[in-house]
Amino acid sequence: MAAPAQGLLAARVPLPEARSPRPGNAFPCPRLHDEGGGRGDGGSPGRPPGPGGVTGLDLSVGFESLSRKGQCRGGLAFPNHSMQFLSAASSYHIALNRGIAAVKEDAVEMLASYGLAYSLMKFFTGPMSDFKNVGLVFVNSKRDRTKAVLCMVVAGAVAAVFHTLIAYSDLGYYIINKLHHVDESVGSKTRRAFLYLAAFPFMDAMAWTHAGILLKHKYSFLVGCASISDVIAQVVFVAILLHSHLECREPLLIPILSLYMGALVRCTTLCLGYYRNIHDVIPDRSGPEMGGEATIRKMLSFWWPLALILATQRISRPIVNLFVSRDLGGSSAATEAVAILTATYPVGHMPYGWLTEIRAVYPAFDKNNPSNKLVNTNSTVTATHIKKFTFVCMALSLTLCFVMFWTPNVSEKILVDIIGVDFAFAELCVVPLRIFSFFPLPVTVRAHLTGWLMTLKKTFVLAPSSVLRIIVLITSLIVLPYLGVHGATLGVGSLLAGFVGESTMVAIAACYVYRKQKKKRNENETAAEGEDSAMTDMPHTEEMTDIVEMREENE
Repeated sequence: MAAPAQGLLAARVPLPEARSPRPGNAFPCPRLHDEGGGRGDGGSPGRPPGPGGVTGLDLSVGFESLSRKGQCRGGLAFPNHSMQFLSAASSYHIALNRGIAAVKEDAVEMLASYGLAYSLMKFFTGPMSDFKNVGLVFVNSKRDRTKAVLCMVVAGAVAAVFHTLIAYSDLGYYIINKLHHVDESVGSKTRRAFLYLAAFPFMDAMAWTHAGILLKHKYSFLVGCASISDVIAQVVFVAILLHSHLECREPLLIPILSLYMGALVRCTTLCLGYYRNIHDVIPDRSGPEMGGEATIRKMLSFWWPLALILATQRISRPIVNLFVSRDLGGSSAATEAVAILTATYPVGHMPYGWLTEIRAVYPAFDKNNPSNKLVNTNSTVTATHIKKFTFVCMALSLTLCFVMFWTPNVSEKILVDIIGVDFAFAELCVVPLRIFSFFPLPVTVRAHLTGWLMTLKKTFVLAPSSVLRIIVLITSLIVLPYLGVHGATLGVGSLLAGFVGESTMVAIAACYVYRKQKKKRNENETAAEGEDSAMTDMPHTEEMTDIVEMREENE
């Protein structure tokens, strides 16, 4: 829950009332629930609106939490990292937002700065979280773990240098101020927040590396408890720091320090769990019976396709927001469409997001994986069991989707009670949410086959799927408006098309690998049969001796 965000996200700053929206695709923050005496700036009644707006061109388009009083707060959406404990994420980003929103001065600027800095951090360094799969597949010995940790130390150092460059160089000014069209005040606070977050990617990656090792040895409950502890620690530290002098001196440090404390708790829990349960069990080196010793090159070759896929997933939603906004010409309809997308993303993701974690089942349980010979289990899990489990998960997710989004008034009630929009706006979200009902099918196919390919360490064949996803996504966003599809329906429909394209390419890659394996297996069987037949055709030694003796007698 503490690490990756669902795509790129950040706070959106409302445009001042006296200033017209920027030309092109800029649009002001909507007042979806204006109960607070017409306030739309998130401030007090006599307070001027927040500074300049963020355009639809942003890498960080989105505002996850639309409050009941017309406030437009920057939200952080955190997807589930295991099939358990899904609901903790919402409490987490609400608590972090509250850490800044409670500040009396410049709350909107602070929300925008923190949200933008966090989203940029997750976009540039978030794929490091996929090193969980390296720990899951490759770490079979103490030496393998040392190599994985070394990779994370180097990656963390590179991330820290990158954060420093963004904070102090012209590159950071261009990426934050110019590209995102924010003013000097928001830009300077964002770069400062980005500097404060420099060490977080390293802590996050270290935690996920050990989480993968623990998952390999079936300690999934411990991994889930670590994530829950992370959330609890952040909520507690937000409450504590709100009563400190930081609120006046440096409000940005309230959510950032809370983020660090949560990550420290999670990393400490996972590392202690590793040392207590696994460190003394695994050998110093991996033998041939466990697939041999892993190298850093193999780890990176395994990791980069998964990191590329994660990066394309995170860039997909900002691309959707950009095209949807431009399709409607930056009008009030564009504002409404992006608001609908932002409100429906977390709700639509809820019933199927956890299916992504199915990809960890194959590497953890498949007995054809040599590295699993190290793990002692009382029961044997076969490929058939894994397929049945995957099908049950998909059926459960589809059922949840259709119950939540197709039952009359259920989806509207979720949006009104949880997101905080009014009923009229919630009704506009019904069709996009119903499109989300079909996401479990491609997501399950992708997760199941990705897990199988991870077991075989053939992740390089997954790289084309991320490229195809972006191509299909952009093609749909361009073509569908000519067919009369616009607004949020265009965005969610294009996302579904991208998912289907990605899953299709993963299926093709899996078929390619399967056929190569089958061909190799047939060749091995043919060679073995040839050796057996050659041995059978040769006469035995005793028969040869008898033949020689008979020839000698005849002579």
